[in-house]
Amino acid sequence: MAQLERTVDSVVRLEGHLDDSEVLLDLAEEADDDAARREVASDLTRIESELATLEREALFFDEYDAHDAILAVHAGAGGVEAQDWAEMLVRMYQRYLQEAGYTVTVEEVSEGEEAGVKSVTMTVRGDHAYGNLESERGVHRLVRISPFDSNARRHTSFAGVDVVPELADDESMEINPDDLRIDTYRSQGAGGQHVNKTDSAVRITHLPSGIVVQCQNERSQLQNRARAMAILKARLHEMARQERMAQVDEIRGEQGEAAWGRQIRSYVMQPYQMVKDLRTDVEVGNIAGVLNGDLEPFIDGYLRWRRLRHESSD
Repeated sequence: MAQLERTVDSVVRLEGHLDDSEVLLDLAEEADDDAARREVASDLTRIESELATLEREALFFDEYDAHDAILAVHAGAGGVEAQDWAEMLVRMYQRYLQEAGYTVTVEEVSEGEEAGVKSVTMTVRGDHAYGNLESERGVHRLVRISPFDSNARRHTSFAGVDVVPELADDESMEINPDDLRIDTYRSQGAGGQHVNKTDSAVRITHLPSGIVVQCQNERSQLQNRARAMAILKARLHEMARQERMAQVDEIRGEQGEAAWGRQIRSYVMQPYQMVKDLRTDVEVGNIAGVLNGDLEPFIDGYLRWRRLRHESSD
């Protein structure tokens, strides 16, 4: 309600500013007052900026867009190459999220044997966290001269990104304990004296779906188990939602877009430099900037693409 009220207040305020500018412009024309014309031009520039912000708000229409998000990065096939690429993606997201003012909690890190990471799971909290990060779900492809290849050959690496909305504890979602395999292990990485001294980290496998979630951020096994269950429920909920969307697309006679297992974005370092989103056709030549967290062009492009798809399906 508060969010909707702010949106309505913004529309009313902009409408008032436009009326005032129109009156001032009429007076400026009657008096041939250049200073007043410049004031109107300045006001219109400010109104245009506020309107652009308001128009972006209209791109968030999904019921989960305002939710916090659970973001996971998994290295694809390819060993150390893919694990290094997964770590590069994690660094890219962390820099973007930090710059955008989000709060990030790393729930789990599975480090690679030689370099990089096998997987990282983090919870992102802040304004429209899920709405902004939904664009990242899918397979990301990197083409580069491998730093691990002594012959300096070009390699292609893949990593998968999964994003689901974090949900309030849903008591209505019941999970059969017999469907779960729960393992405990010692945490990896930095974390103070507690890390690697007790088997406090928890891994839960949901046997029917094959979904695996891990949590090692909390101090106790009980806390990690509760957090892992919350992440599991969020992923099961998102899987059910994707299945419903696929059924609707099948009824329409359309082929729905796979959220996993399909390349959504290519990052090419050799033989040229380009990052291209294959859904929206957004291209950026500054790959270093993108890997340093400049994701706004891709996120905005996806939100507008998603809006058009939604409108065309109504």
